[in-house]
Amino acid sequence: MLRTGALLALGGATVPLTGCDLLDREDAPDPAADPLAPLLAGALDLAARHRAAVAADPTLADRLGPIAEAHQAHATELGRVIGAASPSPTPAGSAPAGDRTAVLAALRAAEQQGRQDAAAACAQAPAERAALLGSVAAARATHVEALK
Repeated sequence: MLRTGALLALGGATVPLTGCDLLDREDAPDPAADPLAPLLAGALDLAARHRAAVAADPTLADRLGPIAEAHQAHATELGRVIGAASPSPTPAGSAPAGDRTAVLAALRAAEQQGRQDAAAACAQAPAERAALLGSVAAARATHVEALK
C-alpha cells in the first residue's frame, strides 16, 4: 500500500509538470487569420491613398494629412489588437487620377466603403473589440463628410 501511494505521489507530481509544458508550447494565433486583418489592410490602404493625393497635390496636405494620420493610428491599434507587427507609416501609393474634384470623390468613395466595412465588422465583433471598430467606423464617416 505504501508502494502504491508513493507511485501515485510521484506520478501525480510529474503529470502536472508535463501538462504545463504542453500548455506552454501553444502556438500563437496567426494575425492574418483574424477577422480584423482586412480592416488593418484597409486602414493602411486608405492612409497610403491620402498620402498619395497629398504628394500629387500638396495644397491638400492640411485637409488630407490628418485623415492619413488617423488611418495610420487605426492601423497601429488594429495591429495591436490582433497581435500583428506594428505597421510602419505607409508610403504614398498611387494617387487617384483626375483633377482635385475627382481625387476627392475617389477618396470619399473609398472612405464610404471603409466605413461600411468597419460598421459590419463592429456589428459582428465581440464586445472587447466593438468599441474600437465603432470608433473606426465613426472616424471614417467623419472623413466622408470632410471630403465633401
